[in-house]
Amino acid sequence: MAALSHIEWTHSSWNPVTGCSRVSEGCQHCYAERMAKRLQGMGVAKYAKGFEVNVHPDVLEEPLGWKKPRLIFVNSMSDLFHEKIPVAYLRQIFDVMRRADWHVFQILTKRAERLAKMAPRIDWPPNVWMGVTVESARFTHRIDHLREAGAAIKWLSMEPLLTPVSDIDLTGIDWVVVGGESGPGARPMKKEWVVDIQKQCREQNVHFFFKQWGGMNKKKAGRRLNGRIFDDMPELPDPVGQISFGL
Repeated sequence: MAALSHIEWTHSSWNPVTGCSRVSEGCQHCYAERMAKRLQGMGVAKYAKGFEVNVHPDVLEEPLGWKKPRLIFVNSMSDLFHEKIPVAYLRQIFDVMRRADWHVFQILTKRAERLAKMAPRIDWPPNVWMGVTVESARFTHRIDHLREAGAAIKWLSMEPLLTPVSDIDLTGIDWVVVGGESGPGARPMKKEWVVDIQKQCREQNVHFFFKQWGGMNKKKAGRRLNGRIFDDMPELPDPVGQISFGL
């Protein structure tokens, strides 16, 4: 059975790798690190090493058994381009995504340099969406690295958005997701930052998705921006596009 996700822009998650390490300020209050330590304390075998990077070949072919087409977030508990993930294993993951062509796979990384280095060595399946996290103006260079990937859809996750990010060059970018930080110690996000990014997306014809305001109670804060929900995203193939979120 697919691991259903509560993330607003996907249906399920698949974790052939777990664990990560911090690379930038967006990692400061990492939800995956908190969850991994909690699962370790509960005795869950997959998290026996806590948040250390660990590959899980036993779940590598899980999506092949999920017959219902869906959007799948790859490595919600890790970073697929972490330097500790062997190249051979990375290729195995891409092979599974290629074979499971009835799904759409969404990948995010903060390690854009390794992505750019690996990109020419990857045979990019058309059902893979490749994205980078840009949590502040300091990390817009990750977008340039993303452009080197051969993915059919390229996207940005600007969550947690920690600073204004002006004058973004969205050439070659198909989708931008913006969200505030949630959970303990959540850092505030200003409305004008979000409005400015939404405007930039509109002017550059890029799909814009507003995920959440965040905070300690993200459900209460909601995800309306100027009174409406922004949930635009690249066109999904049928029947994936017919599946509702919040399964």
